[in-house]
Amino acid sequence: MTNPNRRQLQIREVPSGWPVGSFDTYAEAQEAVDSLSDREFPVEKLTIVGVDLMQVENITGRLTWGRVLGGGALSGLWMGMFIGLIFALFAMPGTGWSVLVWSLLIGAMFGLVFAAIAYAFSGGRRDFSSATAIVAGHYDVLCEADMAPQARDLIAAGARGQRPPERPAQPEQPNNAPHSDNPGGPGNAQ
Repeated sequence: MTNPNRRQLQIREVPSGWPVGSFDTYAEAQEAVDSLSDREFPVEKLTIVGVDLMQVENITGRLTWGRVLGGGALSGLWMGMFIGLIFALFAMPGTGWSVLVWSLLIGAMFGLVFAAIAYAFSGGRRDFSSATAIVAGHYDVLCEADMAPQARDLIAAGARGQRPPERPAQPEQPNNAPHSDNPGGPGNAQ
């Protein structure tokens, strides 16, 4: 038995982290992550999560016998072309074109017959064509807890069109700490 890939197991887990931004479209969420990447934020700590998922079926038209048979023939034609090209490569010299043409015709016939059988068995219960998609109501960007405040601040600054505040690399020294220009500190005049 094979062991599943660790990355595949991570994909199946419910995402965790702190929400650092919420967006109406995937493109906006992607743009926020891209802006964080441009600012050298460790984007591997981020996850884009689609929330309030819905299955949307857009009706694209009515199905008639003509559309069904035409679509089946066209589908079979493509399959015939694929098979015909393979057979034509190995055909005797001078017969490649006839092999291709016959493969196209036979493919179109098979596609037409199979489409007719499938449509006849549907019994008219689904006389329309459609396209189905899964869409989200909104998209959240989640971040691991250790970097979430910084990610939130960077996203907020980007939304306002501002540069994020520069954070000092080291904390400032208190007034009574020794300075390089005065190694002895206050009161230690030499």
